[in-house]
Amino acid sequence: MSASVTILCRGFDRIERALDAVFGPEWNPMAQLGTLGWFLFWIVTATGVYLFIFFDTGVVNAYTSIEWLTNDHWFHAGIARSFHRYASDLMIAVMLVHLVREFARGRHRGARWFSWITGVPLIWLVYISGITGYWLVWDRLAQYVAIASTELLDWLPIFGEPIARNFLTPEALSGRFFTLLVFLHIAVPLILLLAMWIHIQRITNARTAPSRELGGMVLVGLLVASLLLPARSQAAADLAMVPAQVGIDWFILPLYPVMDLVPAGAIWAGVVLFSVGISALPWLPPKPRPAPAEVFLDHCNGCNRCVEDCPYGAVTLVPRTDDAPFPHQAEVDPDRCVACGICMGSCPSSTPFRRSIDLVTGIDLPDLSLKMVREQVIEAAETLEGAGRVLTLACAHGAAGREMPGRVVLPCVAMAPPSLIDFILSRDLADGVAIAGCAERECQHRFGIEWTEQRIAAIRDPYLRARVPRARLATIWAGPTETTRLEHELEAFQDRLATLPVDDTATAGTPSRSARSLEEIAP
Repeated sequence: MSASVTILCRGFDRIERALDAVFGPEWNPMAQLGTLGWFLFWIVTATGVYLFIFFDTGVVNAYTSIEWLTNDHWFHAGIARSFHRYASDLMIAVMLVHLVREFARGRHRGARWFSWITGVPLIWLVYISGITGYWLVWDRLAQYVAIASTELLDWLPIFGEPIARNFLTPEALSGRFFTLLVFLHIAVPLILLLAMWIHIQRITNARTAPSRELGGMVLVGLLVASLLLPARSQAAADLAMVPAQVGIDWFILPLYPVMDLVPAGAIWAGVVLFSVGISALPWLPPKPRPAPAEVFLDHCNGCNRCVEDCPYGAVTLVPRTDDAPFPHQAEVDPDRCVACGICMGSCPSSTPFRRSIDLVTGIDLPDLSLKMVREQVIEAAETLEGAGRVLTLACAHGAAGREMPGRVVLPCVAMAPPSLIDFILSRDLADGVAIAGCAERECQHRFGIEWTEQRIAAIRDPYLRARVPRARLATIWAGPTETTRLEHELEAFQDRLATLPVDDTATAGTPSRSARSLEEIAP
C-alpha cells in the first residue's frame, strides 16, 4: 500500500472513530455506506413514483404541475419532492465516499475487482438519473441543463440532426420530445437497479439495508431538511431568452459550469479518461496476488462449514471426485478467493493438536498454512516472559497488524480455528490469548469479527471448547489508528492474567471488558 493510500486509510479510520463516539459501532454511517446507498435509492424511487401521480408530463403544464404540488400540496407532495431531491443528493455523496473508502482500504484489488468494475457504471447511471430529473421540472435551471446537455451530445457523431435545435425556440420543443425525457427518467433508474444487483453478485449475504436505527435517523434528517429548506423551482423556462443566472445543484450538476468554459471534446475526453483510469485501479500498480485457498480431499468430508463461512462465495460443494465415502467435497473458485483464511478457521480438521509432522487440513492457504501458523505461534511464545504472558493473534488490517514479539499476524482473525486458542493455553505457550481484530464497526473481510465471537461463544461451528478458561481470553477490536488503546488494553489484560490462579476456570479472576462480554454470551 502506497504512503498516500495509507494516509487516506488512516484518515478514514480517525473520522470513523469520531463517528463511533456519536453513533456507536453498529450505527456508524461510514461502515454502512453501501447499504445507505440502497436505502436512499428506494427513497428516491418511492417519492418519484408518488410525485409522478401529480405530474403533468406535457411540456406546457410540467412547470405548472410542479408548482402546484410544491405549494398547494406542500404537506405531502411538496415534502415528497424535497425528500426526492435531498435523497438524490445524499445518494451521490454516499456513493462517492463509498468509492474512495473502498479504494483507501484496498478493497478493489484481487478477487474484489468485479465489484469495483461493476461499480463504475453506477456512477454515470446515478448522474444521468439526476440530470434527466432536473429536465422534467422545466424551470430556468432545467432549460440551462437541457441546452448544455444536448450541445454536449451533439458533439458526438451519432445523431442524424442536432438535438439541441429542439431548444432554439418555444415552438421547437414538442410534447413528444418531452415525453421521451420522462421515459428516460424512468428507464435509467431501472437500469441502475439492475446494475446495482449485478454489483453485489460476488458478495455472500450482501447487506442492502442499513440498521433500522440508522435508517430512521436518515429519514428524520431528510424530513427536517425538507421542512426547513423545501425544494423549490426557479423561474419558468423561456426558450425565447437565454438564462443569465441559475442556481446549481453541486451534487448532481458539478460539471455544468465547467462545460461553459471547456470545449465539448475535452469534456468527453475527461469522462473517458476518468472511467478508464478508475476501472484500471485494481491492477495499478501491478501487485502479486496471494494464492487462493486449496482443498485437500484426504481431510475434507464435505461438511459445508467453509461454504457457509466464506464471505465471497468462493467455496462451493461439488460431487465427490475420489473414493471417499462422502457425497460432496469443497471446491474453491480462485477468481473469487481473496485468501482471507476464514475457510481454514472453519474447517473441523484444522487443529494444531495433531502430531503429524506434515500438518494438513481440509482447506488451507498455500502462503500461510495451518502448519506455518502453528510454527509462528510456537516461535512467538518463545519471546514471552514474566508474569501474565500474552500471545496476540492479530488481524493484518487492524491496530495490531505489524510484526512484533509475541504477536502472530493473520489476514483475518477468523482464520485462527478455536482449537488454536485451546492449543496455546493447554500447552502453556502463554498465560492468555488476545485476539486483536479490525475495528468493531466493520471487518475488512466482512464477517471475521462476527464469526470469531460466535465460535468463542459456542454458537457457531467450530466451537471453542468449554474447558478453555474465558478469563484467559480477550478480544480487542481496534482500527489501524487505535494502537494506543490496543496497547493499554493488552497491558491491562496482562496485569489481570498475573493475578489469576494457575488452576483458574472460565469464571476465575476479573476479565477485561472484551473478555467479559464473551463470558456473558457464552452458554
